[in-house]
Parts: sequence; structure tokens; C-alpha cells
Amino acid sequence: MAVIPGTKPTRAVLIELKKRIRVAQTGHELLKMKRDGLMIEFFEVLGRARTIRQELVKEFIKSQQRLNMAKATEGTLTIKSVAFALQKEPTVELESRNIMGVVVPKITAESVQKLMFERGYGIIGTSAAIDEAAEAYESLVDKIITAAEVETALIRLVEDIESTKRRVNALEFKVIPDINDTVRYIGFALEEMERDNIVKLKMLKAKAQRAAAAKAAARAAAA
Repeated sequence: MAVIPGTKPTRAVLIELKKRIRVAQTGHELLKMKRDGLMIEFFEVLGRARTIRQELVKEFIKSQQRLNMAKATEGTLTIKSVAFALQKEPTVELESRNIMGVVVPKITAESVQKLMFERGYGIIGTSAAIDEAAEAYESLVDKIITAAEVETALIRLVEDIESTKRRVNALEFKVIPDINDTVRYIGFALEEMERDNIVKLKMLKAKAQRAAAAKAAARAAAA
């Protein structure tokens, strides 16, 4: 029996502990519901993460192939010159959203995928291989941003699931059992005290009766 240290066996404490049990049990049920909800969200996000990882690998391989083709066609110097021609860099905005009480990032980006004339280099004098390489890398960057959002959400969900599981286990295996043990201990102690009081009252009553009988006998002898 794990009794809460320093607990006094009084009726007031017993009433307070019974209230704490009800609160702890309610909290335990709510946390279990939250944990289960987070697990559902986690597996949904995990499915998205797996899909995006596969797509990201494909986009990377595709981008490398297109870049190598452009290098073979135009040469490395031309590729570097075209890369420096970029005038408008993508803008990334970071917001947040709430999933079952867990704050996860929401990342949006503008000007990632551009039209041909928005890339800064001249259309005339460059081959289609450069356009295809630029388009492939724009698509790759867009996929990286999406992957960053999903992966971060996944990490946040895992952290909160672990935290919620620890709290559920603490309530289920430590807090509530300790309170229940303490309630039983106080109940036993109060019953024992009540029995002691009954015995004392009986002894006092018997003593009073003997005293009254002695007085009555003394009066009768005097008469």
C-alpha cells in the first residue's frame, strides 16, 4: 500500500482525497482521448510524410538528370551564368495551426515555380534543357518546403504523444492508485478510531454504572 506521505487520517482529508480521485479519473479519461486522437492524426501525417519522401527522392533524381543534361548541352559556365540571373527569390511565410492542441507549422511559399520569362535569363540563346532543369529544381524546392512542413508536424506530434502517454501512465499507475491506497488507509484508521471510542465509551459507562451502584449500596447500608 502506497500511502501519500504526511496525510492525516481525518474525515476532512478523506473527503478531499475522494474529490481528487474524481478529478484525476476525469483527467485520465480526457488525456486518453487526447492520446488516441493524436495517434490517429500521427498515422495520417505519417502516411503523407512517406508519400512526400518518395516524391522528394523522385524529384531530386529528376532534377539531377535535367541538370546534367543541361551541363552537357550548354556547359557548366553557362549554367552558372543562368543561375546568377535570378532576380526574384522565393518568399517563405511561416504560420501555425492547431492539431488536437499541438501547434504545428504551416509553411507557404511564393514565386517558387516561375514562368519562363520570370527566371531572369534570356529566352533566346538558351536551350530547352536549361528551362527543363530550372523547372525541375523549382518543383524540387516546392516539394522540400512541403516536406519540411509535414516532417516538423510529425516531430511535434511524436513529442506530444510521448508527453501525453507519460501523463496518462503517471495518473493510471501512480497518482490514482496512491490516492486510492491513502483513502483505504484513512478509512481503516477512522474505523479503528471509532472502535476505540466505542470501547472507551463502554468503559466509561460501565465505570459510571459501578459508581452509581456503589453509591446506592452505601445509601442502603446507611439506612
